[in-house]
Amino acid sequence: MATGADAWAQVACPKPVYLTFDTGHMGIAPLVAEVLKRQDVRVTFFAAAERTQTDGDSLDNHWAPWWKARAAEGHEFASHTYDHAYWRGDIQGTEPRFRIQPSAGAFAGRQFTWDAAQYCADVAKSSERLQLITGKKPLPLFRAPGGKTSPRLLEAAKGCGYAHVGWAPAGFLGDELPSEKFSNEKLLEQALARIQAGDILLAHLGIWSRKDPWAPAALEPLIVGLKARGFCFQTLRQHPAYRDWIAAHP
Repeated sequence: MATGADAWAQVACPKPVYLTFDTGHMGIAPLVAEVLKRQDVRVTFFAAAERTQTDGDSLDNHWAPWWKARAAEGHEFASHTYDHAYWRGDIQGTEPRFRIQPSAGAFAGRQFTWDAAQYCADVAKSSERLQLITGKKPLPLFRAPGGKTSPRLLEAAKGCGYAHVGWAPAGFLGDELPSEKFSNEKLLEQALARIQAGDILLAHLGIWSRKDPWAPAALEPLIVGLKARGFCFQTLRQHPAYRDWIAAHP
């Protein structure tokens, strides 16, 4: 039985959902921030140093004021690996080693063999950069690009203090899909019909390949629609699967 703060949180937010954003080209980031502020919604951002429309990366000095403003508004941050580094496979052996392919940074598109310490360093580098530019300590969480992991990779990350966060099946909001086949209207209708209490939702701060951006066009109607159905929004700091981990890794 929940007591104290947990009981209050359940009363205050009986049907929580957890909206998260991964970085992207950042072209829609200012508009997303406007929607979140207008709707008084707090989210969790997973950040990598991805290529942006401003000829830099999403964690560079150009975007530092944007991140700092989100910290002041009460949003939470976590790592998406600094180099948006995709896990491509485990390498057999007694020590954990992985095939890794960054999709951002100087080595984008090349494949490397990383040990656990190298992978952890890339996860930590994003968190350290976020803390430097926002003044706020990120959560001890990370999201692997594409959600691609293995049990051995997750064990290695936990060993250096980071728990992995995926998303619910209904929480895949579809902003990575081609708009020619998956219109914003269709994705919005599907999300409102399928999302359930407790779901972690996933969107991005700009997808290069989608011609008709999902956000902010469908973002505000989604938030309004979920609120009308009795849902409320919380950050991953409040998620029951991560609360204890976060408390144990201050």
